[in-house]
Amino acid sequence: MAKRIEAVGVTAYYGSFKAIDSITMTIEPKSVTALIGPSGCGKSTFLRSINRMHEVLPGARVEGRLTVDDQNIYDPDVDVTAVRRVIGMVFQRPNPFPTMSIFDNVVAGLRLNGVRSKPALAEAAERALRSANLWDEVKDRLNKPGASLSGGQQQRLCIARAIAVEPQVLLMDEPCSALDPISTLAIEDLMLGLKDRFTIVIVTHNLQQAARVSDKTGFFSIDAAGEPGRLVEYDDTEKIFGNPSVPKTRDYIAGRFG
Repeated sequence: MAKRIEAVGVTAYYGSFKAIDSITMTIEPKSVTALIGPSGCGKSTFLRSINRMHEVLPGARVEGRLTVDDQNIYDPDVDVTAVRRVIGMVFQRPNPFPTMSIFDNVVAGLRLNGVRSKPALAEAAERALRSANLWDEVKDRLNKPGASLSGGQQQRLCIARAIAVEPQVLLMDEPCSALDPISTLAIEDLMLGLKDRFTIVIVTHNLQQAARVSDKTGFFSIDAAGEPGRLVEYDDTEKIFGNPSVPKTRDYIAGRFG
């Protein structure tokens, strides 16, 4: 079941450097939310804070409250592994495990979670590959290396790997930046098809992509170099791109800075 995400005063640090400051927003289940803004404004940092990937870096920490269906994922007694099981992530560049087959890539997370039944793994792999619109292209070569696929296919393989463990939230950090236009459209179509099952949050520099795929858009920005990123405006995508409330948002959408 897709989850509601609520951030209240989320502030993230890398050591002493404050990367984002007091981010407050609610992300509704079964929707696509796009995070846009100039480079260095903290949108990827915020994305990574949603499944506690941010704190993987030495000295990194998060303050504030970030809840997934009312559970604060930064509570001291929360199991980080369990958080990442519920909140999957797809990165900027396709990163299939290079020594693993297509099949083994898809079921890697399931095996880590203790699933050993071959029929169960086969069923889950087919379901995930079908959901990623990749099954028909790879069903006859599941034993081939995942790295043998094209860039767009590799990214869909990574999406299949992420959803095979049946998370409720799917985070995507610029998933199309390394892809050609045809592969990009395939990923966008995939996002629209998956939002009935997942809460999807995507970071993108492609404003047209944000306008095409998202229900809500958050615009992040910074006031000056070295300052923390802040959420300037968050609203329905149609409003953000058609009639934003904040002049800074309007200038960014119009290409006057960033």
